[in-house]
Amino acid sequence: MAQQTIAPGHVGDPPVRRGWTLVLAGLGAFLCSLDVVVVATALPTLRTDLGANLSDLEWTINAYNLAFACLMLTGSALGDRFGRRRMYLVGLAVFSLASVACALSTSATGLIVARVVEGAGAAVVLPLTLTLISDAFPTGNRGMAIGLWGGITGLGVAAGPVLGGAIVQGVAWQWIFWINVPVGLAMIPASALLLRESRGPRPNLDLVGVMLAAAGMFALTLAPVRAPSIGWDSAEVLVSLVAGVVLVVAFLRWERRAAHPMLPLAYFRLRGFSTAGGVIFFQFLSLLGSLFMITQLFQIGLGNTPLEAGLRILVWTGMPMLVAPVAGALADRVGVRPFLLGGLLLQAAGLGWLAMVTEPGVSYARLVGPLIVAGAGIGMIFATTAGAATAAVPIDDTGVAAGANTALRELGGVFGVAILAAVFAHYGSYASPEAFVDGFKPALWVAAALAAVGIIAAVFAPARPDGVTR
Repeated sequence: MAQQTIAPGHVGDPPVRRGWTLVLAGLGAFLCSLDVVVVATALPTLRTDLGANLSDLEWTINAYNLAFACLMLTGSALGDRFGRRRMYLVGLAVFSLASVACALSTSATGLIVARVVEGAGAAVVLPLTLTLISDAFPTGNRGMAIGLWGGITGLGVAAGPVLGGAIVQGVAWQWIFWINVPVGLAMIPASALLLRESRGPRPNLDLVGVMLAAAGMFALTLAPVRAPSIGWDSAEVLVSLVAGVVLVVAFLRWERRAAHPMLPLAYFRLRGFSTAGGVIFFQFLSLLGSLFMITQLFQIGLGNTPLEAGLRILVWTGMPMLVAPVAGALADRVGVRPFLLGGLLLQAAGLGWLAMVTEPGVSYARLVGPLIVAGAGIGMIFATTAGAATAAVPIDDTGVAAGANTALRELGGVFGVAILAAVFAHYGSYASPEAFVDGFKPALWVAAALAAVGIIAAVFAPARPDGVTR
């Protein structure tokens, strides 16, 4: 009797291949998320060693996020066109080589340029991690797998400040980038051997869409990066914002009539897809901006060493690693809306609580509670926004959904760092611990408010997935 052939992307790969896919894709997500935050505890050291000012410090984080946000949809489209495994290997190679360039940098400018290239590699790697996982796991286990992916992403966020602090204090700041190289280079042959190749449903690359999306995202993200140093009302910032809006509108108009659009606009009518994007945008507005400030609070405001700061922050950044897998598994049963709402509420409450109790010389014991509360909220959202966005679309477009969701995430992060840095600069300075706390408190109140605004999007999330047939 002839055997029935079943499409692996719909019922999932064999268990062994699923396991390797989760490990290799998880490692890719770990590296990408680690490098968003690993620089955070090194900021005071970079300020001294490289003579970096506040604007330079922002750029060391935002240069990575800028390229990440601008090229995320492009990375997904390249995977669909040329093969997801193949482009995953290319992304890992670019990321690893750029990490070498970061480690060899001798100036703030050189480090920033290398971080742009590193972000470009990550923009290819990260959306494909979710595509590879979604393609390998059957529908019934996909939420759990994506929840584990969220936990691994949370581990990268959790490990970043601790690992960065330990390396900066024990070795040298350059090693926060050197550690990427052997891991990335080992993953390339392993991924080539153990991952299954797949392509998306679009036979041709939407070159016009790629260029419009990249240019529009670049203009939108450049504005908040430049604003703290030249002013939000400067001609450069205003022109950049207007150009970004015009280019994004042009991209949407083009996608409406393109034969093979890189982002089908019909997906924005799916509440699971659109509300997930709104939630992750506001969550990262709050999260990366507060991370930028909190890592410096422990060192500049409270006098901790880089390692001490990383360890103290672990009660905040470690919570997603614990909460995300549980939230991802439960979301398959009860839907994502309770986790989106609860996550943003906890993040807003925790950051507001932290702003309220922080003062010069505050004891660490008073900071633990708000950090745990905010971290638990972050973990709920890490797992469920990605699941909501990808569950709303056909499985072949998982990479597109993941890319769009992650692009909005990184765009929010860029704006968040810029907004909170501007608030900090208005009310405080690096002149003394007291002056730092004077700027920190209003900045954290703004971070809490930004998370609270995201609740509006979460309210409209569907109680259940949109029900796309898999």
